[in-house]
Amino acid sequence: MHLKGKKILITGGSRGIGKAIALKLAEAGGDIVFTYCGSDLATVRATEVALQAFDVKVQAVCADASDFDATHKVVADMVATFGGLDVLINNAGITKDNLLLRMPEVDWDAVLSVNLKSVFNTVKASMKTFLKQRSGSIINIASIVGISGHAGQANYAASKAGMIGFTKSIALELGSRNIRANVIAPGFIATAMTDQLDSTLQQAWSEKIPLKRIGLAADVANCALFLASDASSYITGQVIQVDGGLLT
Repeated sequence: MHLKGKKILITGGSRGIGKAIALKLAEAGGDIVFTYCGSDLATVRATEVALQAFDVKVQAVCADASDFDATHKVVADMVATFGGLDVLINNAGITKDNLLLRMPEVDWDAVLSVNLKSVFNTVKASMKTFLKQRSGSIINIASIVGISGHAGQANYAASKAGMIGFTKSIALELGSRNIRANVIAPGFIATAMTDQLDSTLQQAWSEKIPLKRIGLAADVANCALFLASDASSYITGQVIQVDGGLLT
């Protein structure tokens, strides 16, 4: 599953799952452009240095994925500078959890804009390049919450469910041009946010998972590598759950 010569764009790639994906794909030889919005510059720089250790082209771009014009500029600049775009990974996302009774409209709009509209923005911006070269792999990072729902996350669940429906639709639209679109739906994955949870709560979650462990960002990254590579050339329109069997 090598990616030598592949040009890869990852939104929200400076930390967490996005960073793990970027590292895995750079290790496989892919050139990486990743966007960030809100991360401190020290974090961004550390990610750049880690990626450059694989002797690939790397560029970090400060851009809001929910901004239509900014996203189009990111893609246009990448194609001009890197010479193309082969893999698009939509990982940018936020949460603003609350029971619907207490959820303000601004929190609904923010989550739908960053998590879902951003996917429309990046795919729309990338289509011209993908169609011209008659190839491309689109990988959208959703969540099992988009399949099952979760109390207190109506906005987040709606955004991820929308991502799944969007991906299946564009897979049908673009398949004849050899452009693939798939979803990775992570379950309970260890991140900086989950690390703040009480150890007892983490253990309780682990017990619910058939594989009896919380997932790692590397587990999601391994799946992304498969979908980015030619090893998955006959797979499109699918939702792959990386959840240890939590949602069966």
